[in-house]
Amino acid sequence: MKLRFPESEISYWADQYLQYCSNNEVQFQREMELTDRDIVDTVQQQGYLDRELLKEVATWKSPRRAGLIAENSEGYVREITGYALKSQDERVRWDILTQLKGIGFPTASAVLHLFHEAPYPIIDVRTIWSLSVDNYNYSFNYSFTFWQEYVAFCRALAERNNVDMRTLDRALWMYSKKKQQ
Repeated sequence: MKLRFPESEISYWADQYLQYCSNNEVQFQREMELTDRDIVDTVQQQGYLDRELLKEVATWKSPRRAGLIAENSEGYVREITGYALKSQDERVRWDILTQLKGIGFPTASAVLHLFHEAPYPIIDVRTIWSLSVDNYNYSFNYSFTFWQEYVAFCRALAERNNVDMRTLDRALWMYSKKKQQ
């Protein structure tokens, strides 16, 4: 993986994202609600997401599939998300969330990004493109090996540039939005 733009521009592209989103009030409001410190703290303290919050995350990340969340029982959502957030095994975190109806790997990564104590990037065709991965598409095979490499690369990039994972994710997404053909 290789960043398509200079690392010194991460903050610039993240700021461009915020400007872009401020014109899309519904989407921006949804993100601000999901990243609200009180919500994040509550999820981390209780150790799971409820079905309604999971549906909000899915609606923000992948609106087409969000309606399927209702097919999961409240108890199942709490068990699966709780197990994913508490597990010490990276593979379990990656695999378990996709057992929920309506949750693919991109939305699972959004759950980890928003609510896990460790920094996680969101995996998305836009962010992948910004990291010079050219063999992507909407049916990209999100393997666990690729996920591990992606997480390691993004964590190192964020740390090296002293930015949080949300800032990096915004920059990667926005660069692709503006530059991808």
